[in-house]
Amino acid sequence: MEIFDAIEGRRSIRRFKKESIEDIFITKIVSAGTWAPSAGNLQSWEVILVKDPEKKRKLSAAAFLRDFIAEAPIILVSCANQQVSGAIYDERGLELYCIQDAACAAQNMLLAAHALGLGACWVGSFDEQTVSDLLNIPSFVRPVALIPIGYPDEKPYPPPRRDMNDFLHFNKY
Repeated sequence: MEIFDAIEGRRSIRRFKKESIEDIFITKIVSAGTWAPSAGNLQSWEVILVKDPEKKRKLSAAAFLRDFIAEAPIILVSCANQQVSGAIYDERGLELYCIQDAACAAQNMLLAAHALGLGACWVGSFDEQTVSDLLNIPSFVRPVALIPIGYPDEKPYPPPRRDMNDFLHFNKY
């Protein structure tokens, strides 16, 4: 798949078929995350793969009852490792760079899933402490996004996008 087709064709998928995802696809998706840019190439992200139905149900509840999360065959939880980035970049690394790193890795994984014919959705609205407790995430690692992935059972239309003239500034704001 050509990169611009992948970028423009990817949609947030919230309905999944019951089919499981092949392990080779999961490996390709997670591997795509490792090629994301990161501050100082520190790669200050962690990824948690969730397949357990009970944990998926609890993640759905932590995301304010978005049922589609539990229905996906897998959920990737993209996390920011504050310790890694903060050790080099101090406060900015702790509060910003690691979040950016995890977000870049997540975007690569979303695009890889789409390129493989899978559907996924970025979910950023969730109770962070509940997710951390459920997945035994250490205090220096923050969950950034839940990414349910599966074979799509819907084909959403492209959502409207802002016109470039509304946000592109030249040499000053």
